Amino acid sequence: MPLSMYQASVSTFVRSLTALDTILDKAVAHADAKKIAHDALLTARLYPDMFTFTKQVQLATDFAKGPAARLTGVEMPKYADEEKTFPELKARIAKTIAFLNTFKQEQFTGSDDKEITFPAGPEKTLTLPGSRYLLGVAHPNFYFHLTTAYDILRHNGVELGKRDFIGMP
Repeated sequence: MPLSMYQASVSTFVRSLTALDTILDKAVAHADAKKIAHDALLTARLYPDMFTFTKQVQLATDFAKGPAARLTGVEMPKYADEEKTFPELKARIAKTIAFLNTFKQEQFTGSDDKEITFPAGPEKTLTLPGSRYLLGVAHPNFYFHLTTAYDILRHNGVELGKRDFIGMP
């Protein structure tokens, strides 16, 4: 059976966001055990010109909800990007997972060839077939921000491994 667009989007995004939620718990436990202010992790970045940990999580959720909405023609929820705490980030992840869980596989029928127009910068849009959009734009962006969030925490001493990133027990 070939891989469906639903499996390549909703299923993978939910699994990875669930893993990210668990990683946030480990970050809180680490900060509390080491008496590190939570804000030190939330505002950490890998390099001065990169986004903070908080922004990486926000963007990862955006690159999960956006593709599912665009591929199915469903209105995408808008988030205010006002999270400042770990509980607020966890609520954003939970809200995104709940949104993704509203989709059914049949909603994605034909989405691999469907023309998807999306923002590609401040004043630019691109249009690609759904499969190229998902695999060539959405996935790389989602995994970039997910990986960067993971790397920021790892760089700051949170004990994480590949199993945490993948979401394996």
